[in-house]
Amino acid sequence: MNKHDAARRAFLVSTVAGAGAVVGAGLVPDTYAQNQEEHHESNAAAQPHPSRPEAGAFFNEEQAATIAAFAERLMPGAPGRPGASDAGVLNYIDLALAGAYADLQDFYRRGLAQLDAYCRKTYHQSFVQLDTAAQEKVIAALDEGKATGFMWPTAQEFFNTLRTHTMEGMFADPIYGGNRDFAGWRLVGFPGAQGLFTPSDLESRQAFTRAPIAGIQAEDKGSRRRA
Repeated sequence: MNKHDAARRAFLVSTVAGAGAVVGAGLVPDTYAQNQEEHHESNAAAQPHPSRPEAGAFFNEEQAATIAAFAERLMPGAPGRPGASDAGVLNYIDLALAGAYADLQDFYRRGLAQLDAYCRKTYHQSFVQLDTAAQEKVIAALDEGKATGFMWPTAQEFFNTLRTHTMEGMFADPIYGGNRDFAGWRLVGFPGAQGLFTPSDLESRQAFTRAPIAGIQAEDKGSRRRA
């Protein structure tokens, strides 16, 4: 991981860590949780994309590959430190656009089409086909509003939205389809919905080390114990 990747990771992690408990559930609308619970009850709950991005709830295979590559550049993985791919950010965004964020479907379609056109005009390749250095240049051009050919959404609007959704996929409650294996929570030391904090937990000034628990997971474990 290069210095640019490390700086971006540090920025995103520090931003979320500074937000405190927001990483647990406050990044997405309540209606999204309701939608996901309904999917769970009907045996159509969130399923992560395979290692090779394919068509999912909203994205086709090409769109999924682009989002996965873009998100990984925004939140790159490193040895011992999960990135966007490890946390299932693609799965989160895909499910969100098929549910609570359905009003952003056209935004994403147009944004991805404009991104592809810009990459092919500037580098004669799609975003996924570019090497890491070129992908970084594309992202910088979007962030700075210098990428040409963007009408709606603008380059900066598309970048800012995708960055926000990448952070949500990294750090929101796993019930929403991201934060796989509590990757994001472990990264910032967020404990999740623990059933019990001991007096020593509350008094300690050290980072919380017990494995994170999501609310729905805790409820499931409780029902098993009662059975």
